[in-house]
Amino acid sequence: MRFKLIVALVEDALTDRVMNAAREAGATGATVINNARGEGRHQVRGFLGIEITAQRDVLLFLVDAQKSRAVLDSIADAGEFDETPGTGIAFQLDVEEALGVQSQIQSLNERD
Repeated sequence: MRFKLIVALVEDALTDRVMNAAREAGATGATVINNARGEGRHQVRGFLGIEITAQRDVLLFLVDAQKSRAVLDSIADAGEFDETPGTGIAFQLDVEEALGVQSQIQSLNERD
């Protein structure tokens, strides 16, 4: 079985919505790294000139390559990445090999 790694950098308020959308599209789980800091091209200044940065979560999905595009599209739609600047980004990478995913493969086979 071939896998893709989908990496989503998401505004923390959207994490649950993005996770649910990914599951509905075929993701079997994810690793969540909390409290990452995101910065855009321009620093956002708030009260008294103090820099304001929204907290981000990093979501890592190891998904079946055949379902990866559907999961990626669902993540982008749920997070409104193209509609609302600064809400997040997502991209996928090829996975050469993966170990420790036997239960995921079994879960995918049961769904089919």
